[in-house]
Amino acid sequence: MAVSERRGLARGIPVESGQHLLLLLLLGCCSGRIHRLALTGEKRPDIQLNSFGFYTNGSLEVDLSLLRLGLQETKEKTPLVGFSLTRVRSGSIRPSSTQNPNDCPLQKNSSNLLVLFLINTKDLQVQVRKYGEQEKLFISSGLLPETPSEPGLPKPEHMATPNRDNGTTIVPDEAKSKPAGSQGNLQGKDQELVLGLGHRNNSYNFSFHVVIGSRAEEGQYSLSFHNCYNLLRGQERPFDITVMIREKNPDGFLSAAEIPLFKLYMVMSACFLAAGIIWVSILCKNTYNVFKIHWLMAALAFTKSVSLLLHSINYYFINSQGHPIEGLAVMHYITHLLKGALLFITIALIGSGWAFVKYVLSDKEKNVFGIVIPLQVLANVAYIVIESREEGASDYAIWKEILFLVDLICCGAILFPVVWSIRHLQDASGTDGKAAVNLAKLKLFRHYYVMIICYVYFTRIIAILLRVAVPFQWQWLCQLLVEGSTLTFFVLTGYKFQPAGDNPYLQLPLEDEEDVQTEQVMTDAGFREGLSKVNKTASGRELL
Repeated sequence: MAVSERRGLARGIPVESGQHLLLLLLLGCCSGRIHRLALTGEKRPDIQLNSFGFYTNGSLEVDLSLLRLGLQETKEKTPLVGFSLTRVRSGSIRPSSTQNPNDCPLQKNSSNLLVLFLINTKDLQVQVRKYGEQEKLFISSGLLPETPSEPGLPKPEHMATPNRDNGTTIVPDEAKSKPAGSQGNLQGKDQELVLGLGHRNNSYNFSFHVVIGSRAEEGQYSLSFHNCYNLLRGQERPFDITVMIREKNPDGFLSAAEIPLFKLYMVMSACFLAAGIIWVSILCKNTYNVFKIHWLMAALAFTKSVSLLLHSINYYFINSQGHPIEGLAVMHYITHLLKGALLFITIALIGSGWAFVKYVLSDKEKNVFGIVIPLQVLANVAYIVIESREEGASDYAIWKEILFLVDLICCGAILFPVVWSIRHLQDASGTDGKAAVNLAKLKLFRHYYVMIICYVYFTRIIAILLRVAVPFQWQWLCQLLVEGSTLTFFVLTGYKFQPAGDNPYLQLPLEDEEDVQTEQVMTDAGFREGLSKVNKTASGRELL
């Protein structure tokens, strides 16, 4: 189980069943860009620790404070435990894995953008091996100062070779004659950098930092820990690890793809706020035709605006401090929970025609709400758990899969009320004597069905493809697409379902007169499309 230093305060506190969600919300505020991960009894051979987009002069610091392997003496010449730092190629999110899952990434590799940190417990040293042209990638032992005097490359005294007896570092004689910085630029097997490995109380520790020295080295880097002794199933040996990871760009703790998100979420929050204000003004001007669901739509717009505002503020503090403010983070998760529930409830109510076509939900529609609402709560809990866990935690991948699966189920479930309403209107269009009105409703429901499909398609599929296709520094366009699609969906939904004097959703009675009369159904805004004049004869037949 993964814990952080700040999360450890929650241990031993009895929590009632009704307080579990609040506890998860409070734990969520501990996430940030300064990661602290502690794993006990871990058996995974490969642990994805984190992924981060670095600009020039960005830095990665890793402090392995505890590594307890519990291994017996082996005759392996090459160490089978260590870290790998891989630069992700354009067009992918994760580094490519080995073809054979039984192959050790520390022994066989085909990447030319790879750095290995091989932990040799026998000789108490860490061998650093570079593959490819990483000329400006500076690697050295120890951590960078908390407040460096000048941003940029590490000082020459940090470039060192270890004394394996006590884990400290010394500068070799052959390195003293080299220019400053060249000691961190060692290439080839004969010139590989060696770091000291501390040993105390049957555990090992060491630290190192990496600095991106040029534009050629910028990119998305993925840091992983490997214990290849656990590759064979049934022969795994549990190990303990505690590691601190600090990633930073020149302007703050945000990854390259996250730097624009502060401004993006702030702008989108203002857009949703403006949309909510405009919507309320429309409702106030048409009080006679306003339903409760119209006010629910207004509440959704304002909740979305507040959620984005808090999300933006969180990114500001993460960038400056490496972690969000706890109170603001809790408020963000609460508004995110409310926003998610309101969104799917509103879509399902509109799709079922509640208040517009009818005032009673059928048993099938009640069952849909009984499924969607609990699933949305589960999806939001999964989101909060993911945000409160480190990427290398053992349950991180499970909760991420739960979130993805539940989200897809909810997106599919909200389509059923729309389909049922379309069938109901199709059956009623030729039987209840209100063909024109029913056909107008039918056309609008079909439009709404297409809108939902496009919304789900853009926010779930196109966004993922866009993130894979664009370079690392442009991956924020994925969030722009998601928020822009959501705003467009909100505006179109309001435009189509706004209160209107001759709204085809109103239950307009048709007069029964013996004389021929002409009756024209007119609508405002989105309801004008597809309506035509209806002539009613004395025999009661309607001619379109």
